[in-house]
Amino acid sequence: MDTEHRYTFEKGSKKHRCPECTKNRFVKYIDTETGEYLPEQYGRCDRESKCGYFLNPYKDGYAKAIWEQEQGNKTDWRTQTPKRIKKSANKPKRVFIPVEVFKRTRAGYEQNTFIQNLLTRVVFPFEVQDIEKIISLYHLGTVQNGYRTGANTFPFIDVQGNVRAVQVKQFDEQNHTTGTDFLHSIIEKHHTRNNKPLPEWLEAYNKNETKVSCLFGEHLLSKYPNNPVALVEAPKTAIYGTLYFGFPEQPTNLLWLAVYNLSSLNLNKCQALKGRNVYLFPDLSKDGKAFKLWSNKAVQIQKRLQGTYFHVSDLLEKLAPQQDKEQCKDIADYLIKQDWRLFRKQELNEIRQPEPEPVETLTREKSEKSEALKNTFFLLPEPLPKVEVFKPEFSKSIKREKPQNWSNEIAELENYFSGIEMPTQPIKLNKCSTIINCPLFIESHFTALKANKCKRVFSLYLNRLQNLRQVISLNLN
Repeated sequence: MDTEHRYTFEKGSKKHRCPECTKNRFVKYIDTETGEYLPEQYGRCDRESKCGYFLNPYKDGYAKAIWEQEQGNKTDWRTQTPKRIKKSANKPKRVFIPVEVFKRTRAGYEQNTFIQNLLTRVVFPFEVQDIEKIISLYHLGTVQNGYRTGANTFPFIDVQGNVRAVQVKQFDEQNHTTGTDFLHSIIEKHHTRNNKPLPEWLEAYNKNETKVSCLFGEHLLSKYPNNPVALVEAPKTAIYGTLYFGFPEQPTNLLWLAVYNLSSLNLNKCQALKGRNVYLFPDLSKDGKAFKLWSNKAVQIQKRLQGTYFHVSDLLEKLAPQQDKEQCKDIADYLIKQDWRLFRKQELNEIRQPEPEPVETLTREKSEKSEALKNTFFLLPEPLPKVEVFKPEFSKSIKREKPQNWSNEIAELENYFSGIEMPTQPIKLNKCSTIINCPLFIESHFTALKANKCKRVFSLYLNRLQNLRQVISLNLN
């Protein structure tokens, strides 16, 4: 008989102040019979790695005490079970975000901080065509007005093309998260503040038991059925993985997906991965909690999904310093500091597909993080069928810039650097950047400029070389 506990987590996206870390990331328990909150200490903080506060009313005696009080006796708790209620036989049908609502996010990329950072502000900016491609592949979008203006949208689209949820994230110019929300929540707040009734679809959508009920990028599984899968926590990390290690058109490349957060790895979401080889990259955590949690879950999930093999990478656990673990860094934090061209050029040696076996842990002996990261992936050469699942129109707000002529500037800089003795000590270019290897820095920047026909987005490389010349000249004088 299907039953559910009387005390459950509050449904929806509402969060409260955590009694431990004081952040507004706390999900409270609610009494399903009365509709009232339990005492404020009962609930779970969403900041699993950084806080981890969780108090369950069934484990500390609260549920027992209430049950006994209602029964009017002190019956032995060990021989009884908490009062439960039957699930409705007519379970409500899941409601999805309408396509027309979702399509409104597919514009405004010129004001999208996350996208513009990837084009111009990261240490090694990406090519415009790759950013256009990543937007089209994962259907990234923009919040174009309101209090989340400029935020990036990460839609969770299932294998049937249904939009189950749209996560909204605001970033600073270093692409660090400064705010998190959901599209349905933003729309609800807008209507509430303006005293407008909620749209019918939103009223129905809010009744969904869970909102983020599929994997980020799940819609790509049907289109790329033969690629091995890389599974990470956050959508941002999946985007970085694709940009660095290549797009899934090559069946030997990983297909990068995300579960949403640490506790979101579960059997229901992983049903879509049945029959695949899946490589998990959990985030770092202070005491290795994230790695242990995912390793244990992977073992249990693999037992339930025939023909599916999970491999949990301990790459970060073995190589990361303690400081990075305490800051709960993930693979994206290391990737973004590297030149993506080096990863794309890396020749990977093909290895055999893993034989059916229990969940394994991938280990690497190399101490260099960038080299280790480039050797953690597995190739499964298979023919790639052409399947299209979900094709909303792609916005034209990202435009290719006309090439500019920087030939004279480049020639002048090459002449200058070839005529001086290269510094052997680190050079502080500005308050945020220090050059460790000057010759390598110069060579990589000239290569990027010449290979990309002086597109405006690569002016940053030219500016850095000009700044370096100025710094060296001042030191020589």
